[in-house]
Amino acid sequence: MGKFSEDFKAFIAKGNVIDMAVGVVVGGAFNKIVTSLVNDIIMPLVSLLVGGLNVTDWKWVIKQAEVLEDGTEIAETALCYGNFVQNVIDFLIVALTIFVVLRLFTKLQSKRKKDEEAK
Repeated sequence: MGKFSEDFKAFIAKGNVIDMAVGVVVGGAFNKIVTSLVNDIIMPLVSLLVGGLNVTDWKWVIKQAEVLEDGTEIAETALCYGNFVQNVIDFLIVALTIFVVLRLFTKLQSKRKKDEEAK
């Protein structure tokens, strides 16, 4: 067990693992910000554009709900695609934001590298 723990300590001590852990934590916090942007700012505007309906309420009713003669209620059968649309929009905004941030980061790194080479 001693060799295993030594190997594990060496693995954890590598910069890549620590960088990845920091990235996961920062990514989780960043996801909350982007989700709030989508849910609290963008989606209300989309809802306004489509007549005030909340996108997550969009559905295609296949069979209406009904109440039988004995009072038994049968729920409607519906394809609720609004939440899916919401998640697709959320994903696209997250992907776009990550793309822009990585692109800026790459440009800053290449500029810094060129400045170092010029010196």
